[in-house]
Amino acid sequence: MGKYSGSRNPINFAKRIVVKVGTSTLTYDNGKMNLGNIDRLCRSISDLMNRGKEVLLVSSGAIGVGIGYLDLKERPTTTREKQAIASVGQCELMNAYARSFSEYSYRCGQILLTKDGITDKLTRANVTNTIETLLEMRIIPVINENDSVSTTEIMHNGTFGDNDTLSADVAVLANADLLVILSDVDGLYDSNPRENPDAERISYVDKVTEDMLDFTAGKGSWLGTGGMATKITAMSKVTENGIMGVIADGSAVQTLEKIIDQDDVGTFFAAQ
Repeated sequence: MGKYSGSRNPINFAKRIVVKVGTSTLTYDNGKMNLGNIDRLCRSISDLMNRGKEVLLVSSGAIGVGIGYLDLKERPTTTREKQAIASVGQCELMNAYARSFSEYSYRCGQILLTKDGITDKLTRANVTNTIETLLEMRIIPVINENDSVSTTEIMHNGTFGDNDTLSADVAVLANADLLVILSDVDGLYDSNPRENPDAERISYVDKVTEDMLDFTAGKGSWLGTGGMATKITAMSKVTENGIMGVIADGSAVQTLEKIIDQDDVGTFFAAQ
C-alpha cells in the first residue's frame, strides 16, 4: 500500500459537513462522559457554523454513556439489557450536547435512525426532509442508530450496525461535501505505530483501493480489530459518491478547525 500526496485545497469549498464521533472520544474507560472532549467538539462545530458551514453530527456512545451513568461494573451481555441501557445513555448524551451547544448559542435536534431510514424510499425522504429543515433553521442534527429498537449495531458490535457506516450513509443522504470521522487514532498508518516506531501516517489518499481494504481488514490486523477497516470502507463509499473524507484524532485540540483550514492533520481522502 503506497503513500500519496496531493492538495487539501478542495476542503476550502466544503459547505455541508458530516462529523462522526466515536465512543472512545466521548467517554473515559469507566464509561463516564469525557466532558472536556464533548465541549471541545461542540465548540468546534459551533465555530464551523459561525463560518457559515452546515454541520451534521453522527454520534456513537449511547450504550457506553449508559453504562457509566448507571455505574455498572460490567458491560451487559444480553440484547435487551444493552437496548435498555442505550435508552438511558442516549438521554444523557443528548443532554450533554444540548448544554454544550447552548454555551455557543446553538441548538441541536435528535434523529434516531434504523436501517429503514436509509433503505426505505418513503422513510428516507422523511429523514431527508427533517435534516434539511433543521439545517435551514441553523439547528445541528445529532444522529445515532436507534439502539433501543434496532439490534443491528448491538448484535454486530458495530458493523449500520456500525456508526462509521452510518456516517457514510448520512453523508450520501444529505449530499454532504465532507465526512470527518473522529476517532482515537490520528489517521491511517502504513503499519501499526504501537509496534513499529517507524510507522508513518498517510496524509493523503487519492483513491481507496482493494489492497487498502484488504490491508485494513486482514486477519489479525491491528487496524481491522481496532476499527480502521470500517472507517476505510466508509471513506470508500463517500469518495465514490463525490464526497471528501478525513480520519483524524477526536481528542486533539481544534482538530475540526485545522481540517477546514487544510492543515496536515489526519488522513485526507480525495473525492472521486
